[in-house]
Formats: sequence, structure tokens, C-alpha cells
Amino acid sequence: MNKDFNETTAAADFMPYDMEEDWELTDGEPSSEGEEHDGRLYEHFRLVADAGQVAVRIDKFLTERMAHSSRNRIQKAAEAGFIHVNGKPVKSNYKVRPGEVVTLMLDRPRHDDTIEPEEIPLEVVYEDDQLMVINKAAGMVVHPGCGNYHGTLVNAVAWHLRDLPTYNPNDPEVGLVHRIDKDTSGLLVVAKTPEAKSNLGAQFFNKTTHRSYNALAWGNFVEDEGTIMGNIGRDAKDRLRMDVYPEDSGIGKHAVTHYRVIERYGYTTLVECILETGRTHQIRAHMKHIGHPLFGDERYGGCEILRGERTASYKAYIRNCFALCPRQALHARTLGFRHPLTGEQMDFTSDMPEDMTRLIEKWQTRLKQQ
Repeated sequence: MNKDFNETTAAADFMPYDMEEDWELTDGEPSSEGEEHDGRLYEHFRLVADAGQVAVRIDKFLTERMAHSSRNRIQKAAEAGFIHVNGKPVKSNYKVRPGEVVTLMLDRPRHDDTIEPEEIPLEVVYEDDQLMVINKAAGMVVHPGCGNYHGTLVNAVAWHLRDLPTYNPNDPEVGLVHRIDKDTSGLLVVAKTPEAKSNLGAQFFNKTTHRSYNALAWGNFVEDEGTIMGNIGRDAKDRLRMDVYPEDSGIGKHAVTHYRVIERYGYTTLVECILETGRTHQIRAHMKHIGHPLFGDERYGGCEILRGERTASYKAYIRNCFALCPRQALHARTLGFRHPLTGEQMDFTSDMPEDMTRLIEKWQTRLKQQ
């Protein structure tokens, strides 16, 4: 097993997730001034630096590994004595070394994140005794996290597999192998056994899987196809958004997105995006980086009229488009991998959901009328 699968961590930040969605490793900040607590510290996050870890400041080390936590926020936690290494508090300039145990200790207990089965409808595309392939609807959160502790896909899977005695939804060795955003629709694979998750995880990590997305992006692409390369890291000004950094900057993680134009509508373009890597908000951040934010993507500026006319009728037309598909126009259309037990190639395709279909038809109709 690859060393990346051996990290001790409160959440699978090092697993080869298709991280188009943030993974929250902590449920908040230290208690506010004047708030009562019992004086004890509670562990909220833990990881062990791997054997090849280069000495690096702990605030930088944690910023790259803790979603929804800015460097400034981590520095404040260190100043308050909440960042520990091998059981002792350290300052933000402490340099992490191989094998050291890094923990976040806060002055209140963790939120109870036990996953309970919930009777929520699921569209199961394929299922056997090793895995499930699910077509996720837009609007469904994948995993419980800050502000979304119930009603997630993981809760729905727990209900679906409630009669399977070997499946424990709280066991990190089974369950989701990769992830997509709340407001992104499409295909996901769930492992029912530790062996299946380990095998599938290795396939994602080694980039032998196939994942393609359909996206409606603002603007008319110059080229019919291309590749976007640039590290994905947290935005310095907005911790809920990702940004693209030069590959030699030392900031963020290496990321590659290939794209191909499917159809042009003048002011927008339907593209296919193929992920070579899986980083948080990768497609959304990469597309914004090249000047083509996804249509309807509020977090990355796609909910404004970025191309087109200044007429009242055009503005009304765009408002109607936003209403038809009130989310980023992104759909995980295909998923391919080898079956973890038989080695058989498994390929799945998901039809475009109704909201994106209506949106694209509206742009097609407008193009024909010109």
C-alpha cells in the first residue's frame, strides 16, 4: 500500500479523493473570549508526518492540510496553545519533522460526527458485493461536515447498506473513494469492503481511472482543446475558495485538467473536462484561472453576466438561464476503473441532469435564432 494511505488523520485528506469538494477537518475555531469551558483540551485533528517530510513551518504544513482553515487562523490557534507536536504546544514557526505527531487541541469537545443511517433516496447505477456506483443529484452534500451533519450521501448509503453486517459507515476503511461538490451532479463510487477501497484508492492515486465532466463555461474558447496546469491551493483572501498558483511556487498541489470543446454558443461554451488529478474545486478554479468561470458558479464569479450584450432583453435572458440551473453547470458524466476483485474494466456514463439539459437547450435555441 502506498505510504499516503498510512497517515493517521481525523479525515482522509491524504486519500486520493476526487476533491471537487472541501473536506472539513475541524468544526470551528477556539472558544470565543469569555465563553465558559472546563479548562480541558480536546483533540480535533491529528496526523503523523511521513518519513519523507521536509522540515517546514507548522502553520504552512497545516494550512495545506486543513480545509476551511487559513494560515492566519492556524497562527492564532498556535498562539493560544492549541497546536501541539508530540503532546506539547508549539508556536507557528515550529518546523515539522518526519514522524512527528501533530494535533489540534481545542477547549471544547468535537461535534459528534457519528454517521447514522437516514432514509434518503439514492440513484444506484451499479452494485455488487464489493462496490456501488451512485449518480448523485445536485444539491446533495457528500459527507457530513460543518453545517451539514445530516441528509448527506454518506447517510443515505448507510441506510441503503443497513442490512449488510460487514459495512460500518463510521469505518474509514470502507465507503466513499472519491468526492464531488454539493452542487455538482454525477457519478461516485463507494467501496463496501476494505480491500475494495484500498484497491480503488490506489487506482485513483495512480491516475489509472477515467473521470470526465461536462461543464458550461462563460466565453468562447480560442482553442478546441487544451490542458490547464497549475497548483491548486487555498485562496489567501477567501478560505472557502481555491486559487491557482505557478507549479514552481511551492504553494498548493500539482493539478492538471484537460478540456475539449463540445459545442459553442457564442457567449458560453459546453466543454468536456477530464481530470488527471483530483484537487479541491479543481475544474472550477482552473476554468476561472483561464478566464472561463463555470456558468452559475457563485463562488468563482460565474453568477454575473461576464459575456454578451448590454440590452435589457439579454440581461433578462441570462437571469432566466440562472433560474433554470441555479448552481454551477458541472456534471460528473463518466467514471471508469478496474473492478477491485475481478480486474474487469468498468465504465459508467450518466445522462445530463434535467436542469443542465434545459439550460443547454436554451442556449442552443438562442444560437439557432441568430
